[in-house]
Amino acid sequence: MFNVTGILKRLVIGRAMRSEELHETLLPKRLALPIFASDPLSSVAYATQEILLVLTVGGLAYLHFTPWIAAAVVVLLAVVVLSYRQVVQAYPSGGGSYEVVSTNLGPSSGLVVAASLLVDYVMTVAVSVASGVDNIISAVPELADYRVPMALGFVALLTAMNLRGVRESGRAFATPTYLFIGGVLIMIATGLFRYLVGDAPVAESAKYGIAAEPHEAHLTGLALVMLTLRAFSQGCTALTGVEAISNGVPAFRKPKPKNAATTMAVMGAISITMFAGVTTLAIVSKVHIAEDACRLTGLDGSCDTYTQRTVIAQIAAAVFGGEHSIGFYYIQAATALILILAANTAFNGFPLLGSILARDRYLPRQLHNRGDRLAFSNGILALAIVAGLLLWGYQANVTNLIHLYILGVFTSFTLSQLGMVRHWNRELRTETDPQTRRHHKLTRIINGTGAVVTGLVLLIVLATKFTQGAWLAVLAALVLWLMMRGIRRHYDATAAELAVTDPRSELALSSRVFAIVLVSTIHKPTLRALSYARAFRPTHLEALTVSVDREEAAALRERWEDYGIEVPLKIVDSPYREVTRPVVEYVRSIRRESPRDIVAVFIPEYVVGHWWENLLHNQSALWLKSRLLFTPGVMVTSVPWQLTSSARADHPAARAPGSVRRGEPPTVAKQPGRG
Repeated sequence: MFNVTGILKRLVIGRAMRSEELHETLLPKRLALPIFASDPLSSVAYATQEILLVLTVGGLAYLHFTPWIAAAVVVLLAVVVLSYRQVVQAYPSGGGSYEVVSTNLGPSSGLVVAASLLVDYVMTVAVSVASGVDNIISAVPELADYRVPMALGFVALLTAMNLRGVRESGRAFATPTYLFIGGVLIMIATGLFRYLVGDAPVAESAKYGIAAEPHEAHLTGLALVMLTLRAFSQGCTALTGVEAISNGVPAFRKPKPKNAATTMAVMGAISITMFAGVTTLAIVSKVHIAEDACRLTGLDGSCDTYTQRTVIAQIAAAVFGGEHSIGFYYIQAATALILILAANTAFNGFPLLGSILARDRYLPRQLHNRGDRLAFSNGILALAIVAGLLLWGYQANVTNLIHLYILGVFTSFTLSQLGMVRHWNRELRTETDPQTRRHHKLTRIINGTGAVVTGLVLLIVLATKFTQGAWLAVLAALVLWLMMRGIRRHYDATAAELAVTDPRSELALSSRVFAIVLVSTIHKPTLRALSYARAFRPTHLEALTVSVDREEAAALRERWEDYGIEVPLKIVDSPYREVTRPVVEYVRSIRRESPRDIVAVFIPEYVVGHWWENLLHNQSALWLKSRLLFTPGVMVTSVPWQLTSSARADHPAARAPGSVRRGEPPTVAKQPGRG
């Protein structure tokens, strides 16, 4: 069983890597781009669609706002990219927004950013995978009934790839990312060329009208402003994942800050070009899309059986000559791949941020441990589990999931830019070189502008999305913030309690050592435990058994005396057939009588070699130890006895620390011969 498990692990993850090989996992810019920027690059596949879905609640009347909203998103994206280039260069250690805010605005504000980003990373996986599945269904509608299993399967695949290490996942995901970028740029160039020569592409939905939702047909004043702001907030999904590069600076090759800043600039330029191009083609080809297909007018058949294609699918079909063209299938395949792989941004950002928080004692320390392939495996698995549960709970529905999205990332954007403004103010107070001061003042203006703009967007997102489900994201971030503060308090209290103030008093010998060996019958494990206990030369040594049957206890005492064992045997009656409680109470009674004494409890245990053998033995030793560990001044020692099967078991689990299979502890008096 363990051999099979080990083989499967090596097949999925690969060979274990030595700590000294960490430098081999560092990324060149060509691999870092698809790893850390696949999320913002892929968002062009659905950001335009989200704008149109909001505007069409009033029918076709408000679609003329599309170019202005898209232009606002482009400006915002440019500002955020420029701002984060300053973050990368000023804080290259990899903490990103969390480090910037913690350093300049305080630990509590830093935790707000960390909690928001962790929630947003989970949402990135859920939304990206669900959107990728949507595009697969657009090409093959028959797969609609398998939406959730497909989504969960892709999460499992991404998890396996990331467990193999950052560099391995980068190699696997680089080609699909560049294929998507190339395909979309070719589609944009082809569509715009056709438009300029008078042969504009026409979307399949251009012939359909859209009926307005009740009370949305003739909006004016504040209602119209709220509609456009809501569309803008939906379009801001194009900015998700921009901060991931700032968190991943340590993964770049040297010079790390320069390479990360260059990658950030390239990502921004490509994202802006593709988003602007896709939005322009959506307007030119007259794409009409609604959340409910039954609001489309002019359908040939029933709306219940009509499946709307995604915006990018309709554009590809219009540009390349129909839904059966090679170009259409290429774009659909590349889009589905990049959307699913966009979750890889979160699979890199979440574990890195989790490891930093664990280092700072805000999350369990296990998240700071590297796995066999030098990746933060525990963080990867935690992200996969939570995202999988979210996909299952929301049935992998993009429309429902998108409302929980982008709130956290704009919280991070706003606070990090405020932190950078304070950073530059502090630098300017000590800097005297005129040229350096001019540079600092310019970057302060960039970060200040970013703080104002992203702060306004955060307010818009809160106002337009809160009642539609974003409150769940706020609640999750709040719970996570409280949990991290609680974890930090626990670690601080533990460190304070364990701190050594007087080494001499701590090293002072105890008055006496009272040793107890737990016994059920006289066999080799019992005798080994007795010999081991005697080797410690305790002040007092005795054997202890719990009697659930008077005749069995009497038989055990008789054999004990016949063998001439010099260690006294103590029998504790248990009329209610309990084992753990009598032992614990007896040990505690010794502690009450002599509080300065140390009580050492030795427990003989079987070690089995196969998992199924463990089912044949009870686990009362584990329960006994867990109870005794809560008793001050009590030391618990396991004395293993390896059965023949454990000696024959040739597998890593049999040799690895912590993987020993323990069987029945001899703690209950039984008839001679029973095992």
